[in-house]
Amino acid sequence: MIDEARPVLERDPVMAELIEHHDPYVEPEWDEYERLCISIINQQLSTASANAVRERVFDLMNGDVTPENVLETEDEPLRDAGLSTSKIEYLRNAARAFQRRDLSRDGLAAYSNDEVIETLTEIRGIGEWTARMYLLFVLEREDVLPLGDLAVRRGIEQLYGNGVEPGTMTRDEMREIAEAWRPYRSVATRYIWAEYESE
Repeated sequence: MIDEARPVLERDPVMAELIEHHDPYVEPEWDEYERLCISIINQQLSTASANAVRERVFDLMNGDVTPENVLETEDEPLRDAGLSTSKIEYLRNAARAFQRRDLSRDGLAAYSNDEVIETLTEIRGIGEWTARMYLLFVLEREDVLPLGDLAVRRGIEQLYGNGVEPGTMTRDEMREIAEAWRPYRSVATRYIWAEYESE
């Protein structure tokens, strides 16, 4: 995707600089359910805290994070790994949803982005932010702009805000900046994250 996106994104001088300094596509190969679990774990946690909890949860299951294993694992070890009671419920809700229907890349290939969001948010514990993470990381849709993500908003403010106070740039202003990245806003978002997390 980056090879196709690069000529478009490099028209934006800020994005051209980020492309020179980051490679946001280096990450483990997680399957669809694992990636959804990670997004659930990440909800309302800092990157460092979320990574620590994820590692403990994945270690608990010997790296075999499947719907079946999540449903079979007792609450107490999951809580000991750092999951709240509500997040345990959400992981199990997602597990049952995966057992009932095909939420894989292939299964959702014919769905529009809005249809994917609608389908996923029917699962208790999956909100719009988590659904957009799924669109971006699992389904690898090219033009997702997850402004519900605090790090994306802060990253855009830092890079494009000319020193504005955090939280003062509106989402409409951010969408206007991101128009230059179409139809590869997902790719640009990865670079925004990479820069923000390197601070």
